[in-house]
Amino acid sequence: MITLRSYVSGAWVVGRGKPAVLVNPSTEEPLAEAGSEGVDFGAAARFARDRGGAALRALTFAQRGAAIGKLGKLIFAHRDALIDLAIANGGCTRGDAKFDIDGGSGTLAAYAAIGQALGDRRVLADGELTQLSRSPRFAGQHILTPREGVAVHVNAFNFPAWGFAEKAAVALLAGMPVIVKPAASTALLAHRIMELLVDAALFPEGAVSFIAGSVGDLVDHLGPQDVLAFTGSGETGAALRCHPCVVRCNVRVNVEADSLNAAVLGKDVERGSDTYRLFINDVVRDMTQKTGQKCTAIRRVLAPRDLLAAVEEDLGIALDAVVVGNPAAAEVTMGPLATAAQRKDVRSGIDQLTAAARVVWRAPVHTAPVAAPAGKGFFQAPVLFRAEERAGIAAVHAREVFGPVATVISYDGTAASAIALVRQGEGGLVSSLYTNDRAFTEETLLGLAPHHGRVFIAGDAVVEHATQPGMVLPLLVHGGPGRAGGGEELGGRRGLAFYMQRTAVQASRTFLETWLGS
Repeated sequence: MITLRSYVSGAWVVGRGKPAVLVNPSTEEPLAEAGSEGVDFGAAARFARDRGGAALRALTFAQRGAAIGKLGKLIFAHRDALIDLAIANGGCTRGDAKFDIDGGSGTLAAYAAIGQALGDRRVLADGELTQLSRSPRFAGQHILTPREGVAVHVNAFNFPAWGFAEKAAVALLAGMPVIVKPAASTALLAHRIMELLVDAALFPEGAVSFIAGSVGDLVDHLGPQDVLAFTGSGETGAALRCHPCVVRCNVRVNVEADSLNAAVLGKDVERGSDTYRLFINDVVRDMTQKTGQKCTAIRRVLAPRDLLAAVEEDLGIALDAVVVGNPAAAEVTMGPLATAAQRKDVRSGIDQLTAAARVVWRAPVHTAPVAAPAGKGFFQAPVLFRAEERAGIAAVHAREVFGPVATVISYDGTAASAIALVRQGEGGLVSSLYTNDRAFTEETLLGLAPHHGRVFIAGDAVVEHATQPGMVLPLLVHGGPGRAGGGEELGGRRGLAFYMQRTAVQASRTFLETWLGS
């Protein structure tokens, strides 16, 4: 069995004490163990700040971007071996594994390109030069400079490669060293990426550290120049925000948490049309891709009353084709949930929704997972619910079941009705709109935008070109208000600001123009 090590203060360290055991979620076979007891987290943070931070700040954006690009190429070069790890430890189908790994390498490539475009600079101008007195000679300019701390990244279990890459790419380009802490249950993939990174010596010593196991007392050692980015449950995110050290030192925090994302079908869409088929395909993909373990997955499906029966029937037909089992088998199209605890939580959520809604599709009870040992594995077949537009379905709008579960909700076809229902989710990462009606689109968009980090709009004109709504794109912001955590990451160049300090400089126009190269 493999022992996962932490990489801190420029060296690999094996944790002491009782480790967490990583298993194959299809067979429950132990694969590795990981622990961080005995790691000196205070020394790790200081080493990252003093060694890694100073070295990164000495590089230009172009130089940092070049290293980030090399990491993306390195991941792609080892893609097949990494896919095997994702299948074994993450319960991913081959397609799910590619989605995670290629998403990570693609995000690294995108930020490498941004670094190249920013060029041989270490400071960014933010906005326009502003005249501050009667004379144009005295001016003001906002600038962005790297914070002189360390960025702690606490990532979720569902995207061990993409989660690692998307946070690290932005921080490293901004000039901040990172300490990566993946979820222990699926850390095998992230650990291997870290091994490749260290062996290739792509970044200055101390620029990237890695924790295999618990985060320990690391947060106790954070200070006013540090940042903390967390992806996971809203409960844990709230606890981190309230940590005494975070509050006392005003540590900058970004949280990406729960989200009851919705897909709204416009009443103008005809059954069987291109837009309708895209809607059905997107809902089923989000229910089953990564076994529904995506923060951007569609959880609520809004259908006009006249189309409700058709939507339920067509979703059921598509779900009938899903093959649940060990993703090592070629015919399997949906694997297990990541952990036993995750399966328990999903089944608890299904019980809650059953009290508020009606099951309209679920797999036959006797259907056994394909190519899995009898009685083993953390499997859960898809479940589709139906809820009427009425009072008493609060659980549908309050309980995110982080698995292959969605609820169809009827609405009267008006923008006002759709907006009111979606808003009951109290803030989301993304909601989707499928329609060719411009007036309906504009009204619904304006009603949803304040409550979401992203709105996806699809119609006949973009059916062949649209990305899937659950895909996080490096050039667009990812995050959302309220339940979704209130944070924001990525967004191309915008994402750098989280890791940099905005400062207003008042000086001679000539100095500012020559210094900033404008």
